[in-house]
Amino acid sequence: MINKIAMLSVHTSPLATLGGKETGGMNVYVRDLSRELSRRNIEVDVYTRSQDPTAPRVSHELAEHGRVVYIKAGPEQPYNKNQVYYHLDEFVTHIKSYQVAYDIIFSHYWLSGIAATALRQYWGIPYAQMFHTLAEMKNRVAQSPAERDTEQRLNCEGAIMREADRLIAATPLDKNHMMWAYGAPSDKIEIVPPGVDLTRFRPIPQAEAKQFLGIPVHHKLILFVGRMQPLKGTETLLRALAQVKRREPELVGDVCLSIIGGDPAQDSELELREFERLQALRSDLGIEEMVTFLGAKDQDTLVYYYSAAEMVVMPSHYESFGMVAIEAMACGTPVIASDVGGLSFSIEDGFNGYLVPGQDYKAMADKVRLLLKYPDLGEQLGEQARAWVQRYSWVNVADEILEVFERTTAHFQRNGR
Repeated sequence: MINKIAMLSVHTSPLATLGGKETGGMNVYVRDLSRELSRRNIEVDVYTRSQDPTAPRVSHELAEHGRVVYIKAGPEQPYNKNQVYYHLDEFVTHIKSYQVAYDIIFSHYWLSGIAATALRQYWGIPYAQMFHTLAEMKNRVAQSPAERDTEQRLNCEGAIMREADRLIAATPLDKNHMMWAYGAPSDKIEIVPPGVDLTRFRPIPQAEAKQFLGIPVHHKLILFVGRMQPLKGTETLLRALAQVKRREPELVGDVCLSIIGGDPAQDSELELREFERLQALRSDLGIEEMVTFLGAKDQDTLVYYYSAAEMVVMPSHYESFGMVAIEAMACGTPVIASDVGGLSFSIEDGFNGYLVPGQDYKAMADKVRLLLKYPDLGEQLGEQARAWVQRYSWVNVADEILEVFERTTAHFQRNGR
């Protein structure tokens, strides 16, 4: 029986403010899964790199039976995550000083997998690994050398897939990517999707949501939520909106595209360049008055944006899962998304939203026009989306994860691996 879990999230804390540098779906996953496990009286320690020497080493804010332990590993400040690799020995050494007995390690992202390999040997327990994104798949859609991940990460991901006792894939396609691109053994991979907090992400009456946000009730809101990265395909959405405006200008007279994500104080150079590029493109396309960059928003505010929106658009070039789509659907909002990665599995075309070919702004424009023209259709899709997404409750996801952990520890005890 699983009673105590060591969770590794080396480069980012589950308590970090969302929307900034290196924060996103993985942070939500670690935080919300830990809280659901805590509700079952399972103890969870999340180990992460300290980025503030003045902060307490241990935080109990995570959950009743969960804590975040901040470990010194390199400079105690925001730091290039690829450079964190050279401080993993320090990270592991400091963790060993905590004399705690665990049943299993659950590591997130490739940096954590390297640390987990060392800790498994020290503690004599198995580890399960979830990557959240894969370097090989990101590199396949990269449009410039600056967007490509390092050979170091690629090699480490392959090594982790050989070493880990269990690999957690978010979708069947994610599993196939591990097998095709890295040669991961199929019998080592379990498919367990991420979850969504259905108490937080819930439908709010659209008029109420707009009033809360200060949006005129007659305005129609199109929403994008994601980092300022070329990988997120925001350019495709801007071009789609411009296409709608050219073809039916009367349709977009009261339409506003709100872009949520990014924090100029924390973003990387690549993200700042993308932000500047998108601002220039907005002007070039003649849609400056229709598009607003809002920066990062916390989840308690985000639920109002989802509920106020006519649609959420995800034009990504690659998504291992696509947490934003699930959050939007939980709020009863239809999603238009690129037919890529995990989005191909979370969107059932014509039932809870629409899928369009990746980077096809004309196809995306057609679906945007459809939902703007026929609001009753959007309401129907949203209702179906809300019903469909119940399967992704954290209660269900935690059940599946614990079942995988039980089998993994039993196999490890029988076979030593």
